[in-house]
Amino acid sequence: MDRPTVAVLGAGSMGEIFASGLLRAGWTTDDVSLVTRRDARVRELQYSTGITATMSLSEGATGRDVVLIAVKPKDVARVLQEIAPVIDASQTVVSIAAGVPLATFETALAGVPIIRAMPNTPSAVDLGMTAFTVGEHVLQRDIDRATMMLGAVGETIELSEDLLDAVTAVSGTGPAYVFLLAESMIEAAIREGLPHHAAEKLVHQTLWGAGALLAASDKSAFRLRGEVTSPGGTTAAAMHVLEDGGFRALMEDAIQAAAKRSKDLGKRASE
Repeated sequence: MDRPTVAVLGAGSMGEIFASGLLRAGWTTDDVSLVTRRDARVRELQYSTGITATMSLSEGATGRDVVLIAVKPKDVARVLQEIAPVIDASQTVVSIAAGVPLATFETALAGVPIIRAMPNTPSAVDLGMTAFTVGEHVLQRDIDRATMMLGAVGETIELSEDLLDAVTAVSGTGPAYVFLLAESMIEAAIREGLPHHAAEKLVHQTLWGAGALLAASDKSAFRLRGEVTSPGGTTAAAMHVLEDGGFRALMEDAIQAAAKRSKDLGKRASE
């Protein structure tokens, strides 16, 4: 399949991540268009990516195979109103607006194939995780286009729409949990006497290595943790503190809070 042309509507953090990722994956600057709300941002994007940018939603979306909606949930209604006259069923609309359901897009863009997706920021280094769900009018052509585009920056998985708020809370928000863990480990390492540069290197490489091992291994996280936790050893002492401190309960509460927020954002955007 030929690479689909892509319009990125909302060239903020995730929008720019996708645009840059597409260029790394072989798309040309002519294959991608960018839309942003500020004139200064137009010039900045054209300088940093070489991609033509505009402030016109209809201009950016017209004629593109895939229209990636990467705006904040509160801005979705305005974007849909502006692009509705220029979007047709030959195009594939992919939304990464957190929480906004397929129904919102299908109401505004009657008959148009809609795919709702939730990526994460490791897409910036082509290690992203994106879950997606498909709408009523989606054909295999649309799935192929979307997976080619989303897969340019990492892995993809198709799930039912009722699971996407949980996806948002786990993989969409998940990098922040890891970054907070890294911050905490670095601070603790410094308090134990390590110099800052050494603490950062030790923590960064440890998290990278542990993540790579978990992804590559056929063993579960539970088994891998068991293998490094010798009875009476240093890891066991650390695990005891984390368990007694309610680490699991805190993580569950955090994920539940993020999932609830995703649902709330979707409801507000649909009102």
